[in-house]
Amino acid sequence: MSKKPAKPAKSKSSGSKAKPQMSANVAAILGLAGPAKKGAKNNTVATANGSPKIKQEWMKYYNILLELRERLRNQMAGLAKESAEQLAGYSLHMADSGTDNFDRDFALSLLSSDQDAVYEIEEALKRIERQTFGVCELTGKSIPKARLDAIPWTRFTVEAQMQLEKDGALRSRRLGSLGTVDSAGGIEIEDDSDDDKPVKESKD
Repeated sequence: MSKKPAKPAKSKSSGSKAKPQMSANVAAILGLAGPAKKGAKNNTVATANGSPKIKQEWMKYYNILLELRERLRNQMAGLAKESAEQLAGYSLHMADSGTDNFDRDFALSLLSSDQDAVYEIEEALKRIERQTFGVCELTGKSIPKARLDAIPWTRFTVEAQMQLEKDGALRSRRLGSLGTVDSAGGIEIEDDSDDDKPVKESKD
């Protein structure tokens, strides 16, 4: 097979000017401050891979959540590696065995809470992509930006969260050094009231 030589580009007529091609900078791609064009009303920004489009007002939270997710994934990889190394050096002595078991269980519980946190962060990222971020899942009201600044993965307004906690339907999961994650679930809380305990009779 012989290759055909490339055709020379057709020259444009001298009467029309070619439009200069501009390259996008990182700030424009990430939705950071940049010069605004006249009449532009597009308030969404495409992510690095081109989809999905994110509202510019939520881009800050999107980047924060991506950073948190990456940090937690790195932390989880370190905990999993540490746990595997501890298992390899498992001691046969009973005293050492108890300490080893405690250390391994502690590392695994941290790993589990980190997995919960990654799940909540990924759900928040999906809400941003679906453009439902910042809306309380219980009441449908807007979540104040101050709350989103403090807990960017939150699903509820403060009032809705307090109501869920009061009703016993909300449980809080630890995020280690990152704080807590809120999730709604049908969890029943056992009542440890004094009704079940026998009452001591006092001698008068």
